[in-house]
Amino acid sequence: MMDIHQILEKLPHRYPILLVDRVLELEPGKRIRALKNVSINEPYFVGHFPHRPVMPGVLMLEALAQAAALLSFADDKLQSDKNSVIYFVGIDGARFKRPVEPGDQLILEVTVDRIKAGIHKFSARASVAGELACQAELMCTMRSVGGAATPV
Repeated sequence: MMDIHQILEKLPHRYPILLVDRVLELEPGKRIRALKNVSINEPYFVGHFPHRPVMPGVLMLEALAQAAALLSFADDKLQSDKNSVIYFVGIDGARFKRPVEPGDQLILEVTVDRIKAGIHKFSARASVAGELACQAELMCTMRSVGGAATPV
């Protein structure tokens, strides 16, 4: 549904922090299903952990937040430009259920719970081979680079 070139047009993130490789399914205003291929070449594996490489939980949450941003930008009322960024502003109920290792394909699933006063609230899950790896409720908002809120 969306390849890496289209993702790069929507998100300001670049290597090594761009954590969404492909969008598999997208229903604007409702849900997104995206993919992160986890490679041994990821820079964090050098130190996390040298004897047993594991993707840091905070990066799983960041991958989910990036998928949420792509879902937000799929809404015609919310457009990205070089003067605005969707910021991750809150997280509730984060739980980590299994380690994610090199060679895994992390499936990112995010659904819109509600949008109110410029704050988007999402339910998010990351899984590997159908097994839950991470889940959380995420909150994001769009801000101009200068810091003022942009109406959503």
